[in-house]
Amino acid sequence: MSKILLGVICGLVFGIIDVLIMIPLKYENNRKRNEAMAAAFVERFMIGFLIPNVDMGIHPALAGLLLGVGLSIPSAIITRAYAPIIGIGVVGSVIIGFIVK
Repeated sequence: MSKILLGVICGLVFGIIDVLIMIPLKYENNRKRNEAMAAAFVERFMIGFLIPNVDMGIHPALAGLLLGVGLSIPSAIITRAYAPIIGIGVVGSVIIGFIVK
């Protein structure tokens, strides 16, 4: 399987899982809910897409950890929801790193 296809699959799966995790959360209104879910999906898709396609010369799980944390921190800072955003980013990206190996 090509790295691009693997990245698309990993990104779609990670993005969908993250959106499913967000379904029970409460939001001020429907627009904010849709915006938050769309932003989370795009962020997680990019993490899943990049991990198979970036060669840092280190184990893919460690590269995934670095990418997952690095790409999750901006959203965590904006929302002030550090633990869930960074935590899900770390877990998902390390899993993808092991899948890629």
